[in-house]
Amino acid sequence: MSETLAAARPAPHIGGEMTTAATAETLTITVNGEARRILAPATVASLLSSLGIDRRKVAVERNLEIVPRSAYETTSLGEGDRIEIVHFIGGGDVAAAEAGEDEWQVAGRTFRSRLIVGTGRYKTLEETAAAIAASGAEMVTVAVRRVNLSDPSAPMLQDYVPPSRYTYLPNTAGCHTAEEAVRTLRLAREAGGWNLVKLEVLGPPPTLYPDMQETHRALDVLVREGFQVMVYCVDDPVAAKRLEEAGAVAIMPLGAPIGSGLGIQNRVTIRLIVEQAKVPVLVDAGVGTASDATIAMELGCDAVLMNSAIAHAKDPVRMARAMRAAVEAGRQAYLAGRMERKLYADPSSPLAGLI
Repeated sequence: MSETLAAARPAPHIGGEMTTAATAETLTITVNGEARRILAPATVASLLSSLGIDRRKVAVERNLEIVPRSAYETTSLGEGDRIEIVHFIGGGDVAAAEAGEDEWQVAGRTFRSRLIVGTGRYKTLEETAAAIAASGAEMVTVAVRRVNLSDPSAPMLQDYVPPSRYTYLPNTAGCHTAEEAVRTLRLAREAGGWNLVKLEVLGPPPTLYPDMQETHRALDVLVREGFQVMVYCVDDPVAAKRLEEAGAVAIMPLGAPIGSGLGIQNRVTIRLIVEQAKVPVLVDAGVGTASDATIAMELGCDAVLMNSAIAHAKDPVRMARAMRAAVEAGRQAYLAGRMERKLYADPSSPLAGLI
């Protein structure tokens, strides 16, 4: 034991007896970046219990190695261990499918809603839940963040947007290297068992443009480890095809920079990506209003993913309903086939028989 810990022990009682607290050994560990002193011996299970954390809602990493839930009781903690405890945060009540209903698939999963909604940036968890329900979304993106140790009983996203009702799509929001992205998704899989994930590796501010070199490095590792990876990427047909060939289960080109609300800036390249892809294509990032979502669907995209466009609206719930209608309208227009574009007028009424 260190001299510091030894010096911190209380003096023995008269007669040589010491209190239970005084005789207890202690460990100094780091939990979510905070130094903590705990009683020894200790396990991951006892640590979670002492912190008041529901082990069913978190994932635990010890010294950069994920601890399976089945090993919480047997994984002992040692002096200097670094522990990370994470959960999902916000980064439709849908009726049963009718025969012949328009659906789409990704990695063997079938969805009726073509609108995927992010769970971050809302004012409250209650607003998050209400907006997502209004959107009709069946899939939601979730970020992985540290548990708030100062208030472990605080409500979590799962309490308002339950994974029993929605398909969680863990993403790597905020990651700037392949290593960060892979580590994040390994924790996500441990926390909820999800293999279907969204990979995004971003370049530096202010553009936060997709870093394709780091994206490919992360994709290679994740595919080898059995993840089914939907990949956020540049709106480049060549880059998109290479991601598909590397094992991506869906391609997600940006419409415009993240959070910009500029709408789809290059319809030509998005259309080219759609035409060549053998996996689903989803516009991700840049949608600002309902017409942007409609355009994405009219280009033939399988779905649209958005967060800020709904969460930053003055009335997020109403905007969520608008986005739902916009996606459905764009899809119907795509299936119907638009009229041919012409350079000159072509009257809709016959000219014969004029008075």
